[in-house]
Amino acid sequence: QVQLVESGGGLVQPGGSLELSCGASGFSLDDYAVAWFRRVPGQEREGVLCISKTGTTRIKNSMKGRFTVSRDHDKKSVYLHMNGLISEDTALYYCAIRQDFPRPSLCTLAPEEYDNWGQGTQVTVSS
Repeated sequence: QVQLVESGGGLVQPGGSLELSCGASGFSLDDYAVAWFRRVPGQEREGVLCISKTGTTRIKNSMKGRFTVSRDHDKKSVYLHMNGLISEDTALYYCAIRQDFPRPSLCTLAPEEYDNWGQGTQVTVSS
């Protein structure tokens, strides 16, 4: 059973930054496309960004310039770097993985394309 663990959430003031991490127990994420999603209570999951096996990234337009993603191959983790946080970024953030996209350069922001999910980490942006 693949187990993903997100960490790094918390309370941050508007304009602040947070770095979320996504790690996997017992294996490396290098062989997976990894995506970050978020959910606000009462709303659908929203794709934030993703990174393919080859490092290609896709970012939701509204987050370009504020959010980025990176891999740490030594730590076998993927990071979501969030800057310029606003109250609308308050949500439960999840990472999800998929190993078998048709091309290694592919990732998507569609939640139905991913088959393993973490439990999420809460991000609250408030003064």
